[in-house]
Amino acid sequence: MAGTVYLVMALRLPTFTQAAVQPHLDFLDALRERGRLQLTGGFTDGSGGAYVLCNVDSLAQAQAIVATDPLVTMQASQLTVHEWRTR
Repeated sequence: MAGTVYLVMALRLPTFTQAAVQPHLDFLDALRERGRLQLTGGFTDGSGGAYVLCNVDSLAQAQAIVATDPLVTMQASQLTVHEWRTR
């Protein structure tokens, strides 16, 4: 599927806590139910993970969504959002 999506990279901070994992997974499930999550997964080295947002109108909207991720609100990981034109 070609088009613009938003790649979210999550890297664990020294303050990472396992307590953030289930709320984060619930957050991702809610995004999937709303048709906004294309792909997600963790890095095999345990340093973090990534997810791809779709059906989002702009980088600003993607950043606003990511700002509500429990990994951010619980200060467990640093998340960056990249606009990604796929082909």
